Amino acid sequence: MSGNVQLLNDTLAAAKSEGRAALIAYLPAGFPTVDGGIEAARAALDGGADVVEVGLPHSDPVLDGPVIQTADDVALRGGVKIADVMRTVREAHAATGKPILVMTYWNPIDRYGVERFTAELAEAGGAGCILPDLPVQESGLWREHADKHGLATVFVVAPSSRDARLAEITAAGSGFVYAASLMGVTGTRESVGAQAEDLVRRTRTTTGTPVCVGLGVSNAAQAAEVARFADGVIVGSAFVKRMLDAPDEAVGLAGVRALAAELAEGVRGKA
Repeated sequence: MSGNVQLLNDTLAAAKSEGRAALIAYLPAGFPTVDGGIEAARAALDGGADVVEVGLPHSDPVLDGPVIQTADDVALRGGVKIADVMRTVREAHAATGKPILVMTYWNPIDRYGVERFTAELAEAGGAGCILPDLPVQESGLWREHADKHGLATVFVVAPSSRDARLAEITAAGSGFVYAASLMGVTGTRESVGAQAEDLVRRTRTTTGTPVCVGLGVSNAAQAAEVARFADGVIVGSAFVKRMLDAPDEAVGLAGVRALAAELAEGVRGKA
């Protein structure tokens, strides 16, 4: 069974052909429940997201701020398992036909088994994995199995990454490059800042792979700002916050769908 890296590539190319950035939404599996997490992913895609990243909840999410940490805690207390993450990918993709990636720290994959994880992700219709803490120089085994199963390997670059390091990272990755807009953890911010634009510019000198910006984008105006210079806009904490702040799941799902629609307008320059 081959994964959906080509669907991801085609989706990003289609957005570019429309003269816009792609909208990529992040939501953790198992939050507020496994079924609720699946519905949240569907709501984001139905609202206008082009791609969804399904987070694999982790007890020590070093890149994630308090909003996503809170959601991860809820999911972990609910007993979420990797099988639930795979089910979330499968059902979100089957319902929408859109590309679904998993965002995860390396330790859970290492413990689960690289071959098993990649085979199951491909079988579920996944498009690939974002691996924020896997060093490129230690990624050979992962990339071997990801390539075999038709999965993208998305690495994260940061404003602190030197040009030579950017070239090393982008040469090893596929699908897109995740450009962290600033040094720090995930969360909504007042401004995304000039660091992101400079990082995208420097990254593009090393690769033709799309460069998508995350960390800090929370509204349509910010999405429009980032869409001017990036191939994709990644939004996570703002979606999770809609679920966290809602009095019940139905209201939360409506909030996710509405935010996706607002951000979709933003990436089209209509904010």
